[in-house]
Amino acid sequence: MLTVNEIFHSIQGESTHAGRPCVFVRLTACDLRCSWCDTPYAFHEGRRMEVDEVVARVRGYGCEVVEITGGEPLLQKDVYPLMEQLMSAGCTVLLETGGHRSVEHVPAGVFRIIDVKCPGSGESGKMHWPNLQQLRPTDEVKFVIKDREDYEFALQVVADHQLIGRCAAVLFSPVHGVLDPKALAAWILADKLPVRLQLQTHKYIWDPQTRGV
Repeated sequence: MLTVNEIFHSIQGESTHAGRPCVFVRLTACDLRCSWCDTPYAFHEGRRMEVDEVVARVRGYGCEVVEITGGEPLLQKDVYPLMEQLMSAGCTVLLETGGHRSVEHVPAGVFRIIDVKCPGSGESGKMHWPNLQQLRPTDEVKFVIKDREDYEFALQVVADHQLIGRCAAVLFSPVHGVLDPKALAAWILADKLPVRLQLQTHKYIWDPQTRGV
């Protein structure tokens, strides 16, 4: 049984899969309170659904790409059979996780997008650092960057954990409406970083406050 905040069909706005049609399964609950969180409604809102019911809803959209997100999806133990069943149904499964929970038991074949919380989030002390020692070639590591301090923090983590080349992508994403993407782009170019600047595409297509997109 899962507590599900929402299930919807939209355009993937983040990761190397940005731009692809995608079904989002947003699970309820999070044990972090990031300062820039854009989905606080997922902390508590949701309804109970059987795993089979969630899979049926997803398949009803006729879309092969599915992202499981939150909240923090790894707080719910039935997220694991959900991922397994979605893959068995032929779906490409993405998992967006806050980085403070172990990803060790996420099934092989799931594309794991692992956040590293920078100081500006207020939650940087909660990172489960062993996650970065267990990276798979298909994993992506994301830094949401609020200011220059966050950028310097991200640089240090990338260097300390030798992330370049150990995963599919390292994503630097500016906090929407706070850090000008031009500034982040300039820092990346000046430092000749082989990272990917990530903009939240859905927030440019729709109003950033719009839910279900």
